[in-house]
Amino acid sequence: MEENTVNSELKQKVIDVLKTVYDPEIPVDVYELGLVYNVDIKAGDAVEITMTLTSPACPVAESLPPQIEEKVAAIEGVSTARVDITWDPPWAPEMMSEAARLTLGF
Repeated sequence: MEENTVNSELKQKVIDVLKTVYDPEIPVDVYELGLVYNVDIKAGDAVEITMTLTSPACPVAESLPPQIEEKVAAIEGVSTARVDITWDPPWAPEMMSEAARLTLGF
C-alpha cells in the first residue's frame, strides 16, 4: 500500500477515536466540537494532535490531553501519540460541526 493511503487510514482511525472523547461539560465529542485543529501522522507512525480547549480555565485541562494521548497510542499502528494544546486561535462556537450545533440546539 502506498504510504499516503496508509497515513490516511491511520489518520481516520485517530479521528474515529477522537470522536469517542467527550468534554464532560458538553455532550459532544472533542472532534465535532472543533477542538482538534490538526492530526499529523509523522515518520514512524507517530501521531501529533494540535488542539485547544473551550477555555483556558477548562476543568479538564490537566486530564483531557493525557486521556487523548492514551487512547490514540492504543490504536494499532500508532507508535506514539502527543497532544499539543494551543490557544491560537481561541476556540469559538462557530468552530463546531453542523452535527454538534444540532445536538446543542444552535
